[in-house]
Amino acid sequence: MSGHQREQNASAALFERKLELQAAEEALQRLCGTETEGRPRLGGLLLYNGEAGLGKTALLAETRRMAMQDRKCTVLFARGSESTQAVPFHVVRQLFQPALAPLSEDERKQLLAGWYEIAGPALGIVPPIGPQDPQGVRDGIDWLVSQLASRPEPLVAVIDDAHWADAESLTWLGYFANRLREAPLLAVISYRPEELDDAAPVFRDLVVARGNRPVELRPLTPEAVNRLVRDAFPDQADAPFCREVWAVTGGNPYETVELIAKAKERGLKPLEESAPLLRDLGAASRGTGLVARLERLGTAVTRFAWAAAVLGTEIQPSLAANLAGMGPAQAAECADKLRYARILVGAIDLEFVHPLIATAIYASIPPATRTAMHGQAAWSVTEAGQGAAAASRHLLEVHPDHDSELVEQLRVAAREHLAVGAPDAARRCLERALQEPPPEEERAAVLYELGCSALLTSPPTTVNHLRSALSLPHLTEELRVDATYRLSQAYAHNSQLREAAAVVKEQAERTPPGPGRMRLQAAHYLWQGIQVEEQDSLARSRRIAELTERLPGRDNTERTLLALRGFDGMIRGEDAVQVVEFMGRALVDGRLAEGMGWTNTEWGFEVPSIIGITFAYTDRLDQAEELFKEAVTAFEISGWSGGHLAFAHDFLGLVFRRRGELDEAEAMLREGLRLGKRLGPGLPIHWDGACLLIDTLLARGRVDEAQAFAEENGFRPPYTPAIVLPDAASLAGRLLLARGRKKEAIAELEAAGRRLEERGRHNTIWAPWALDLALAVADEDPERARTLADKAVRHAAVFGTDTAVGDALRRAALVAEPHEALVKLEKAVVHLRRSPCKYEFAEALVAHGAALLEAGKLPEAAERLREGLEVAEQCAADGLVETARAALASAVCEGVGPTGDAVR
Repeated sequence: MSGHQREQNASAALFERKLELQAAEEALQRLCGTETEGRPRLGGLLLYNGEAGLGKTALLAETRRMAMQDRKCTVLFARGSESTQAVPFHVVRQLFQPALAPLSEDERKQLLAGWYEIAGPALGIVPPIGPQDPQGVRDGIDWLVSQLASRPEPLVAVIDDAHWADAESLTWLGYFANRLREAPLLAVISYRPEELDDAAPVFRDLVVARGNRPVELRPLTPEAVNRLVRDAFPDQADAPFCREVWAVTGGNPYETVELIAKAKERGLKPLEESAPLLRDLGAASRGTGLVARLERLGTAVTRFAWAAAVLGTEIQPSLAANLAGMGPAQAAECADKLRYARILVGAIDLEFVHPLIATAIYASIPPATRTAMHGQAAWSVTEAGQGAAAASRHLLEVHPDHDSELVEQLRVAAREHLAVGAPDAARRCLERALQEPPPEEERAAVLYELGCSALLTSPPTTVNHLRSALSLPHLTEELRVDATYRLSQAYAHNSQLREAAAVVKEQAERTPPGPGRMRLQAAHYLWQGIQVEEQDSLARSRRIAELTERLPGRDNTERTLLALRGFDGMIRGEDAVQVVEFMGRALVDGRLAEGMGWTNTEWGFEVPSIIGITFAYTDRLDQAEELFKEAVTAFEISGWSGGHLAFAHDFLGLVFRRRGELDEAEAMLREGLRLGKRLGPGLPIHWDGACLLIDTLLARGRVDEAQAFAEENGFRPPYTPAIVLPDAASLAGRLLLARGRKKEAIAELEAAGRRLEERGRHNTIWAPWALDLALAVADEDPERARTLADKAVRHAAVFGTDTAVGDALRRAALVAEPHEALVKLEKAVVHLRRSPCKYEFAEALVAHGAALLEAGKLPEAAERLREGLEVAEQCAADGLVETARAALASAVCEGVGPTGDAVR
């Protein structure tokens, strides 16, 4: 096709597209035209949809022209294709590689900063190294876009045929599009609505979301077709001929232009007498008619077209020639004939004139021939040095044939896909490898790899495949232990803690003494110990206590067991000094041992997590903060931006909450919840974040907000089977009590108490059910209230931290006789002054001041209340601040003296 013909076709496709072009013009105006008015650039999303041939490509081409020539924008462009849907991040690479190609390696590193090693493999600028977290890769691409968008030139991303884009690119696009208004970037996307079923779910959600109404392209009217015909046949075409062109094509711009061109080629007169010939002529531009026209060009040309259809887009003539079994000269001749026939365009790289043509030709290849050509294409792509991942889309189309070499290629391709953050692509390769099938002695290993590929994205899938792998006889002992451990992790991440504990126990009994067996035993204690409804809690605690009594922490298995012992002791409310001593033996010089870091896959992030949590509840907040900040850094460096990073933010939120920095805690927890929500609903991560945030909001005195958040996030029975921070049922009782629903609070707290008491879990900071229950029953049964409170004080004394003892005394004072209350509050203040937990200290100061005021000790009351107010303000405890101010104002009114700045 000549350049003039392409211009004619593009112009024809823009007929009756005034409103569509106006939408593009307005979007570009918002992006580019506000700076002179002193307003920031406004990015956004512009969607065009329509059936094949309605001119989406031409419309996007005109939008690109307007952006580059009229608005001087930087334009990124990509196009999805049916043949490359299985190539991960293919569209992402099309978008960004032209912008990255001119840069040196140092410039790319500077541009991508810490995301270079994480997103670089997906972008095709860094060799794959090891498995990447898909969310981390997406975050790295987000960073790249934000850097490009911050440049002086406005940034426009144009994506054609998005319905055919690869799932990884669509998933990134779907998530990023929600942030478009935050960045000066305009995304212009076209797609066929009837083919969205095959697109990534997150992209489907995007295009149907309220506020993202697409611009829908309609067929041309008879008047527009009439004009196109008369432009092609000046002063010759009559009305019946024009009407028949419209009737044959239905106003489809692509088919209209093709039909007019063929009519001119055949020398038809544009008159009514030729109208009956148009229907057969139109059929030649699509489906079987197109195939027949191709076959008339000869066997060699047809085979070259088949090769091009198998290769898809960006077709290298040398690869097509190799696949078609011909030399360079014959291939060049075939390419010329296909260009003249308006089937192919391009010189250095070839592409089909329209996706409809590519689809029709690909479908016309005899199935056996098509399969063989895919096999040959895989070999050619590999020989061309493009790697196993690039060849895998062809290997997926080859019929199973017990080919062990093909199985190995697919396993290598899967590893390459994981290294760019594409676990779904890895899964497809490994599932296809199983169909081959692999040699019997390799089947278990393939199933193991298949299960591991889905560990971060689909725990249920991991469970199925790893169970199958463990049922087979050919796993090595090392792989069997690792498969069991990962299976238990998948169960745990899917909230199936009992299954997690059971599978490691079963496999541990089959494992000979040694490191593998101890690893599985440690996992058994871990998954048992974090169950809310653990059946043999006391027996398990005794066993792990006996096992770890004399362990020095010589290796990571011993250190893991010691960490589990310390965590169990903390939950049970044992002597905190001993608990911390266990954690000290679990560390090496106060730090995580090599091989037990946050991103280590042998033990998982759960072990360092329980160490940090234990420090947080034993008043070692500096050590806990250091650990969890290290976690955030480790996960960010490694690109683990999903559940791992969400947990790290939640745990940092726990540290800030314990320290009394409530505003910092709230911000950190909301960020953790935001990160966790990207993974989908109902995961264990949501429970920790939700419980901690509700607890923080209650501490800030924002009861209504805590209740609204609880309702929005499903905080209701049945609670998660895993231990969360703080205890979910105890927290639910406290929330009910804060809302004045005393009867329901009592029932919830009594149930929580029975469950915890049966399992010997007496930590009054993590689960203060008894102290809250004492307050709830105090009016109706003061004796029971004092009994509950005194028992909680004794448990706190055993644990022994200043926070536990001081806070238990403060709460016990709320239900004590007045003379006892003053003594308890004075002791509480002494303990909590030594504690790093400033919010609990502020509560004790205000409570003590109020009690002194009631006892008529006005100067002492005012002093306590002023100090309590100051500490409460530092904590951002809004409710407590109001309480302190009211009590201080009352003290002033009773004659303490000038208020100064204390009452304001």
